[in-house]
Amino acid sequence: MKSVNRLDSQRLMSWPGALLVTLALVSMLSGCVVSQQRASEPKTKTITRQLAGDVTVTRFEDGRQGFVISEEVDMPGALQRDFDTAVSFLEAKEYGQAIPLLEKIVETSPKGTAPYIDLALAYRKTGKREEAEQHLKTALEMVPGHPVAGNEYGLLLRESGRFAEARQVYEQILETFPEYLPVRRNLGVLCDLYLNDVQCAVRQFELYSQARPQDELVKTWLSELRLRAGQ
Repeated sequence: MKSVNRLDSQRLMSWPGALLVTLALVSMLSGCVVSQQRASEPKTKTITRQLAGDVTVTRFEDGRQGFVISEEVDMPGALQRDFDTAVSFLEAKEYGQAIPLLEKIVETSPKGTAPYIDLALAYRKTGKREEAEQHLKTALEMVPGHPVAGNEYGLLLRESGRFAEARQVYEQILETFPEYLPVRRNLGVLCDLYLNDVQCAVRQFELYSQARPQDELVKTWLSELRLRAGQ
């Protein structure tokens, strides 16, 4: 049975950070796509391009900000249910329960980045950084520049003290997905707290705040940074 894994960046933007970013990778049966429009609704204007293999990215061209990444994968019904259960465990922060299910999925149906990213998240949250890095690298080999995998990898690198590598990963993502706000926020934090690059932090928080003005915490950080920079 073919299923489509989709990532909607607009959902991610509404969250207060990027720790749970992979949970927006929802696996849905083909033909049951939530963005499917009714006949009475106006058609959205989009532009779609191939990202890698059977992976496409669709960007909105009707005034909205965001994108959808779609992947076609072969996932039997039983694995589909396992994946849904694993996502539920992740949402409940029961990472140890999610790991065996996700390991089973990547062994049985190795196509599709979502299980690898979610598995890396579970491993990172349980302190197993080497395992997390291995699965993130696999996802990034499958889809180079994948924004969710890259964002999670940047967090892992930062936690491991590999700050320059984290910055490089974030900047590479933003070259292709400049509207992906979790990366802008995390790059700003990295530049501010770990690299002592005030100008970089100010720039990232400015761009982030322009797109997400309701985030008062980042506005506070930006004001403090401007004072430090003498702006």
